[in-house]
Amino acid sequence: MAATPQNPAASAPRRKVSRHRGEGQWAMGHHTPLNGNEQFKKDDDGLNVRTRIETIYSKRGFDSIDPNDLRGRMRWWGLYTQRKPGIDGGKTAILEPEELDDKYFMLRVRIDGGRLTTRQLRVIGEISQEFARGSADVTDRQNIQLHWIRIEDVPEIWQRLEAVGLSTTEACGDTPRVVIGSPVAGIAEDEIIDGSWAIDEINKRYIGSKEFSNLPRKFKSAISGSPLLDVVHEINDIAFVGVEHPEHGPGFDLWVGGGLSTNPKIGVRLGAWVPLDEVPDVWAGVIGIFRDYGYRRLRTRARLKFLVADWGAEKFRQILEDEYLKRKLVDGPAPAEPLQRWRDHVGVHRQQDGNFYVGFAPRVGRVDGATLAKIADLAEAHGSGRVRTTVEQKMIVLDVTEDQVESLVEALEALDLTARPSSFRRGTMACTGIEYCKLAIVETKQRGSTLIDELERRLPEFDEPLTININGCPNACARIQVADIGLKGQLVLNDAGEQVEGFQVHLGGALGLEAGFGRKVRGLKVTSDELPDYVERVLRRFQAERADGERFAAWAARASEEALS
Repeated sequence: MAATPQNPAASAPRRKVSRHRGEGQWAMGHHTPLNGNEQFKKDDDGLNVRTRIETIYSKRGFDSIDPNDLRGRMRWWGLYTQRKPGIDGGKTAILEPEELDDKYFMLRVRIDGGRLTTRQLRVIGEISQEFARGSADVTDRQNIQLHWIRIEDVPEIWQRLEAVGLSTTEACGDTPRVVIGSPVAGIAEDEIIDGSWAIDEINKRYIGSKEFSNLPRKFKSAISGSPLLDVVHEINDIAFVGVEHPEHGPGFDLWVGGGLSTNPKIGVRLGAWVPLDEVPDVWAGVIGIFRDYGYRRLRTRARLKFLVADWGAEKFRQILEDEYLKRKLVDGPAPAEPLQRWRDHVGVHRQQDGNFYVGFAPRVGRVDGATLAKIADLAEAHGSGRVRTTVEQKMIVLDVTEDQVESLVEALEALDLTARPSSFRRGTMACTGIEYCKLAIVETKQRGSTLIDELERRLPEFDEPLTININGCPNACARIQVADIGLKGQLVLNDAGEQVEGFQVHLGGALGLEAGFGRKVRGLKVTSDELPDYVERVLRRFQAERADGERFAAWAARASEEALS
């Protein structure tokens, strides 16, 4: 056919037509697995691996473990292989997984709401000492992680944990992870509403259920009725934040779509007020949307935050109401601005019942099994036997009578677990780092501890609230983008031109109602050895240039690049 004005396509070159495969959304009919992770989840639910661990792998040893179980499904039960010792950060992205894997595991103990009894804490301490070479880290999601775990010991560890009501179920993997909550729920004098019932109900109904055991990726939840906004609600997939509705009373403001990693996003309000008794159903609706509409084609886009960003809050709420809840949600108010900067509950605070709770600061979350046992002893001797973990890698002893407060504070100090920390001790967090993590590029825990000591020595009078978050790689487990000073581990060149461990610096990040991500100064990278000098220099400039009452984040946003270098 000849080309004509009516038929221009006849002379146009043929274009290859490619069929769009979609984003792997189940609700759109895209059920064909589009990557290896989706394939192994389709082949066998991650929860099923427990039977193989108990009956095969624990008896035949590490070398008997199927690779898809080893680096995939075992995460559904809180198990990650840890990094083989002696592999430097420059090889992290080069070596194959089997070259990075040690024959030991990290085991994450799930502690929903950060709530522990001293009996539970003592059992974790005993497991640490008997099976984990004494290791124990309090995470920034209220869990406790152990290292050096042998596959042969896992069934015994599970038996001991479950005997006291603890679990590792869905502590990792493409699952609903631990539900973080206010560590002083039902305790604090200023609490708006206690969300503990909702956390328990979500666990009872949904955790370990195959209804939500195959998600596109992990799903992070937070529930708190504290006016301190103490569960970093802005960076969770779903968060329920305590508010007082002018007509309906106390309930929760609903947030969705927050998260950090290499594509950070602040969660968005749906403008909906949720009463306590409806929280589990609304939670199930939101995670159901993620399961059914979440992107499964690319792992880098498989978090809820990408779906929320594409849909927007209005469409997301409409889908939630129309397809999942089958009813309209009540419009509600936003949370009030917190009255204080610190949200970690460190120090001595009065409870509703007239007793006190005492929050204290381990160094960058690092403790050990023997110390956990001693904390349990102190909590029994000075309180009622209730302990809490926080999302800032801190711990709390509850129910301390007034006459026991000072004695407890002194006893904690003797264990280097101070309830009266400097700003540097209080505000410094660190992820696991290269010591154990296969993704890490630099060391973090010891670096953070050393930095605290140096800054306390150099700036003893500094008492401004300040967060310093240290991460071993770009994945932001230690929340670097929302810290006053965020340090992202990478290899850098020193003055001699040698490649050494160092950090890219983020400055002026924040959470709260002025939440935002830190500023990166062009070309600013600091070696690990230079880190104390750099932080001291920046903090002295802050002290010299700040306006009256100005926060570090506000100063960093307006400061010159020269002042931040």
